[in-house]
Amino acid sequence: MTTADQDTSMSTDTETDTGRETDTGRETDTGAQTRGARDALDDARPSVRLRAALAIGSTPDPRSVEQLVERCAVEPDFSVREMLTWALTRHAPSSTVPPLVAELRSEGAQARSQALHTLSKIGDGRAWPAVTAALLSDADDEVARSAWRAAVVLVPDGEEPRLAAALAAQLGRGGRETQLSLSRALIALGEAAAVPALGPATSDPDPRVRHHAMATQRLLRDPESGFEYAIEEAKRVAALQDQPGGA
Repeated sequence: MTTADQDTSMSTDTETDTGRETDTGRETDTGAQTRGARDALDDARPSVRLRAALAIGSTPDPRSVEQLVERCAVEPDFSVREMLTWALTRHAPSSTVPPLVAELRSEGAQARSQALHTLSKIGDGRAWPAVTAALLSDADDEVARSAWRAAVVLVPDGEEPRLAAALAAQLGRGGRETQLSLSRALIALGEAAAVPALGPATSDPDPRVRHHAMATQRLLRDPESGFEYAIEEAKRVAALQDQPGGA
């Protein structure tokens, strides 16, 4: 080999080694940034936690999933919770769905609610069996509302009528926001599933159940009417029906 050949070979080897060092350096920097972002999830400042969740979602790493799920259970700031959910949706469902499903058995209401909310955003049907009747009727309104939304997203084809019947069993519960959430869930299932489920409830002896069922029927026919108007109309119609000779 000539001196020129040796110089060329040494130059090529040096460039290759430098390239390896550069790639390794980038990987090290990325790993350090991700670890720093995970540490920042526990910062006392919401703005810092928000940026940390954004950073983790921008550079998905399966090692971050467990901490994201744990933070969802205790995070007090709504905007940060939404960013945590977004960060989880950026990871593969195979790494996020199992720990989120496990959270559904948590004693903490926020843990259950946020896990359901995130599962609804991921939309992976493998989570469907975990949306149990107990969650659909959870005593905590926020958990129940999250369960209704998740169930509508995850329900397999053919299971809509059964889900509609389970949702109809919750008619009349909670305040206006809770009732509106339930009506929206039933409407999202479509008339074929919702109408048969609502029918028996329109003659329920409990006026709250009856009015809610009738209002949901009205929204199915006329989505633009608005929930408040539909409820007031349901009360008026029910009052007429209750009069002697009413129909």
